[in-house]
Amino acid sequence: MKLKVLASGSKGNCYLIQGDNETIILECGIRYKQILEGLDFNLENVVGCLVTHEHKDHSKSIEDLNKNGIDVYASKGTFESLGIEHHRAKVVESEKLLKVGNFTIMPFETKHDAKEPLGFLINHKEIGNLLFLTDSYYCEYNFNNLNHILIECNYSKNILDENIENGVIPVSLRNRIVKSHFELNNVIDFLKSNDLSQVKNLLLIHLSSSNSDSDYFIQETAKATGLAIDVARKGLEIYL
Repeated sequence: MKLKVLASGSKGNCYLIQGDNETIILECGIRYKQILEGLDFNLENVVGCLVTHEHKDHSKSIEDLNKNGIDVYASKGTFESLGIEHHRAKVVESEKLLKVGNFTIMPFETKHDAKEPLGFLINHKEIGNLLFLTDSYYCEYNFNNLNHILIECNYSKNILDENIENGVIPVSLRNRIVKSHFELNNVIDFLKSNDLSQVKNLLLIHLSSSNSDSDYFIQETAKATGLAIDVARKGLEIYL
């Protein structure tokens, strides 16, 4: 199986986990046509789409996917916030296992300025355990036997503070960023509190366009974890 990044960041997020016989979509925060292009215009093997929360950079194409026969899985709060009622809008709950094709999914609560945001622990016999954690300033859970991690590393406090001091970022935005997104040092603390001994891939996702530095983030995360790190960017493909 491979991971394909269609988009990552505040302008849109969408990732594909693709195998020979089935594909699951993580987030649909880009135009439906872009998702189709990423799938080579073939929906046949798509077993579903997981959406973490209602913000448009994660949920933009839910209704288009539903209309085209794709089940979308998200919390009740997410669908309510978007006003979506559809037989293919499937409500999931934190800490209640579900099956999507041959993927086993464990949703869990995250901390974001959304109604009922979730992260997902995803298992498949071909890839083991993949953690998908984005748009959360903190995670109260620890995870065992992880093989792949996609984790938000949105900003650095030092860069954010410098941008505020220089007038690049309004002071009014600071609290929203701090109470909504994962900061570099918090990401490192979270990673160090988990067992990383079996991790093959660690991908930093949803980097801020203004308050991040991808090379520095890779350097610091690699130094703290001893793992090879990459940053999500459009077109990136990783074999899992």
